Amino acid sequence: PEVDRGTACTQSSFKARGKSFFFTGPQGGRFKAMFKLGPSLEKARALAAKEPDRFDVGSSAWVTARFTAEKPMPARLWRAWLDESYALATAAKAKKAKKAKKRAAPARKKATKKSARKKKAPAKKRRTT
Repeated sequence: PEVDRGTACTQSSFKARGKSFFFTGPQGGRFKAMFKLGPSLEKARALAAKEPDRFDVGSSAWVTARFTAEKPMPARLWRAWLDESYALATAAKAKKAKKAKKRAAPARKKATKKSARKKKAPAKKRRTT
């Protein structure tokens, strides 16, 4: 939900709530996909060490995967990284909105004993006849 598709250089770019989370397109006879990762970053680093021509981890947690039709990226890995990248983008935006809302909310006064007594409802008067 809330995904916009655009173009960055010669690649398709995807944003969720205005925040980029995925890029893909052709590159030098192969295909390239870029994901923003968090929890899976260590696994991506291990893959990059094992297969540096296929995987690359950038300094800002963007992971690039290169693949061909003959040697595709594993579907399970693709889905997991795409889901994670999307979740990070939408969570970051939601977190910012929550912080902004918190800053904009008026500060509540802390109740003191005196103010608590004032708010207490007066006792009902008993009728005597």
